[in-house]
Amino acid sequence: MIKTPSDSIAEIIETMRPRHANPTWDSMDKIELGNVNGGAILNLIDNAAGLAAIRHCRSRVVTASMDEMHFLNPVKVGELLILKARVNYVGRTSLEVGVHVVTENLSTGIQKTTGTALLTFVCLDDEGKPSEVPLMNYLTEEDKLIYDEAQIRVQQRKDNRRNRIK
Repeated sequence: MIKTPSDSIAEIIETMRPRHANPTWDSMDKIELGNVNGGAILNLIDNAAGLAAIRHCRSRVVTASMDEMHFLNPVKVGELLILKARVNYVGRTSLEVGVHVVTENLSTGIQKTTGTALLTFVCLDDEGKPSEVPLMNYLTEEDKLIYDEAQIRVQQRKDNRRNRIK
């Protein structure tokens, strides 16, 4: 079955709690809650991207790499974290998933882009072996542009792997 990028969209929304925070010390050596820990955000990014990959493949997937991660703004405890993931590109057994991360101040409703990430997943069969990824139909001009940009990144990753092996 041929799918579209919108078929794979996955969204995770979570309130950032003290358990997500980095501890900091004030001038009196008291522990305060700082910004949300980047590792907590990375975990949620991997989960959202994995859901998008599963929605596309309808099978098991594994994270092969986190290819890019850009933290653009800090995330505060008490803010809503909104992660929206979608498949950008499909190859034979792998796929690239993009994740857009937004925070929302629950008091004001103001949202801001907090980060972006690109991850590569491999589709697996029931025996844990790489299997073919369903084809993708890029319908909109935006889908086609995202695909074209992803195709360049995929080639760069392949070139980088070849260079590391030498």
